[in-house]
Amino acid sequence: MKTSHLAIPAVLLILFSCSHRLKDGEYTLTILSTNDVHGTWFDSTYVDGHLRKSLFAMNYYIDSVRTADGFDNVLLLDAGDCLQGDNAPYYFNYIDTITPHLFPRLLQYMKYDAVAMGNHDIETGHPVYDRVAADLEKAGAPFLAGNAIRDDNGKTYFPLYKMVEKAGLRIAVIGYNNANIAAWLSEEVWSGMHFVSIAGIIQRDVDRVRAKEHPDVVVAAMHSACGQGDGTILEAEALDVFNSVQGVDWVVCGHDHRPYVETRDTMALLNSGSHSRYVAHGKMHLKVEGGRIVDKFFETDLIPVDARKADPAMRAFFQRDFEAVRAFTLQEVGVLNSELYTRDAYVGMCDYMNLIHTLGLTQVPCDISIAAPLTYNGHVKSGILVFNDLFTIYPFENQLYVVRMSGKELKDFLEVSYDKWINTLPGDHLLKIQGRDDPRNQQKGWSFVNRFYNFDSAAGINYTVDVTRPFGSRINISSMADGSAFQPERDYRVAMTSYRASGGGNLLKEAGVDSDRIEERVISRHPEIRNILYDYLLKYGSIDPETIGDPSVIGAWSFVPEKLAAPALQADLALLFGKE
Repeated sequence: MKTSHLAIPAVLLILFSCSHRLKDGEYTLTILSTNDVHGTWFDSTYVDGHLRKSLFAMNYYIDSVRTADGFDNVLLLDAGDCLQGDNAPYYFNYIDTITPHLFPRLLQYMKYDAVAMGNHDIETGHPVYDRVAADLEKAGAPFLAGNAIRDDNGKTYFPLYKMVEKAGLRIAVIGYNNANIAAWLSEEVWSGMHFVSIAGIIQRDVDRVRAKEHPDVVVAAMHSACGQGDGTILEAEALDVFNSVQGVDWVVCGHDHRPYVETRDTMALLNSGSHSRYVAHGKMHLKVEGGRIVDKFFETDLIPVDARKADPAMRAFFQRDFEAVRAFTLQEVGVLNSELYTRDAYVGMCDYMNLIHTLGLTQVPCDISIAAPLTYNGHVKSGILVFNDLFTIYPFENQLYVVRMSGKELKDFLEVSYDKWINTLPGDHLLKIQGRDDPRNQQKGWSFVNRFYNFDSAAGINYTVDVTRPFGSRINISSMADGSAFQPERDYRVAMTSYRASGGGNLLKEAGVDSDRIEERVISRHPEIRNILYDYLLKYGSIDPETIGDPSVIGAWSFVPEKLAAPALQADLALLFGKE
C-alpha cells in the first residue's frame, strides 16, 4: 500500500477552504475506480463457460469495501472504454437495440457515481453512445467528457462534471475523454463535436467548478494514459495533469491498460489497468479545523480480482441478458478449413492475414490492401465457425476505407511499418522485442517494443523485406500481384482500416501522408470489417486457404535472406510465446 501525508501550510489553506464551512473533525473518503473494462461484464465466456474476471467479480470487492467502510463513504468511478471489446456490448450496441442497453443497467445495479467517456465508447457511433448517455444520466452515473466541444455553440457535448456527497464531503467529479480521438476514428462517429487537450483546459475547469460549487474534494476522471508527464503525448495526459494542476485531489485515469497508483503530498492517482483485472482503491483522510482542511493523508493500492468470486446475486439478476448474448454469439456462420493463429502474422504471410487482406481486396474496388494483426495471440480452430469466432478474428469495430496513395508513399509506408516491427541483422533479435512484462496483453517475460496492431503488411503486390538492410532500404516491391509493373509515381487505391486512415499509429504521418487531410484522399467507405467478414461467409460459406491465399490476388511477401531471417524469427517467437 502506498501512502502520503501532508500537514498543509497556512499559505495553502485558502486553496482548500469551503464556503459551506465544514464541521471540525476528521473525514475519510474511499475511492474505488475501474477503467478499460472493454465489455468484460459477464463472468463466463460464451462458448466453453470458462470463468473470467468481470464486473460480476469486481462487484464482490466493491461490495466488500462498502460493507467495511460504509456505503455513504465510498465513491465509485469508471474511466472509460466501456462499450467495446466483447460480444455483450456488441450485441446491445447493434443487434438488440430495443431492450434497454445493458451497460447502464449494470452500472445502476453496482451504483456507480460517474463515468469518464473513452475513445472506444465514441467509436460505437452517435446512435449507440447518445442512447447510452441518456440512460446513464437516468441511472445516476453520467458519461462525462468536458473536452468534447460542440461545433455549433462551443459548449460541452457531454456534462463536464457531477457533484456527489460522500463521507460528509461535497465532491466534484470532473470528467474528460481522450483528446486524440480524431487521430483514430472516422469523423462521422464524432460528428458535431471536436476534442481538445485535457491539460490545456483542466485548470480553467477546476477553477470554475470550485468557484461555482465550492467542493471539498475534486476528482479529475479522464480516459487518458499516464504518459511520461512531459506534455508530448496527446493521448497520454494523466501525468501531465498530475504534475501541474492545482486544486485537484485525485486523478483517475485509464486508456493504457497499465495498472498504476501513485501518491503525492496533495493528490493521488488511480489507474486500474484493464479487463476487470484490478479494482483501484484509495483512501483520503482529511482533518478540518476552523472549517478548513489542514491535514491530508492518502492511501492507494490495487485490489486483484479473483474470477471465482463473482457476485452470485448479480449473476442471477442478469442471467437473461447473458443467455441472449450467448445465443447470438453461438450462431453458426460458416466453415473454416484451416486453423488460424494470429501470432503467425509476426513472421510472414499466414492464413490469418491472408483472410484480412482478401476481405479488403475482394469486397471493394481497390488495388492494394494494408492491414495488421488485431488479436495479439488468438487461435481459431478449423471446423464450424460461430459468430463468437469473428470477434477473435476481428475484435474491433473498424470500418474499411479505400484511400488514394502513390506507389512511393506505399513503399515509404511499409518501410515505417516494418521499422516498428523488426531490427536489422546481425543483432540480438530480429523482431523488436524486449525482456519486459507487458500488462496490456498479460504477457510475461518478453514483449514487443511497439504495438503489434501497427505491424501492417501489404497484399496485392509482390515484395521482400531485407532484414540485413537499415530502415529506408528494406522494402523491394517487384510487381503487382498479377505480374504487372508496380509504378512508384502512379496512384493506387489502397484498402485500410478507418483507424489507420484517421492517423492511428502515426504510420501515414511518418510516411509523409497528412492524415489530417485524409478526406481529400478517401475514395470510398465501407461497412465494419467484421461485418464484411460475416457477409463473406454468407456468400461463400467457408474460408479456404487456397482461396484467401491466391497469389494472383494477394501477391506474396517474405523476409529475406530466408536462411538468416527464418531461424531468427522462430527464436524470437519462442521467447514471446514459448516453444511448442
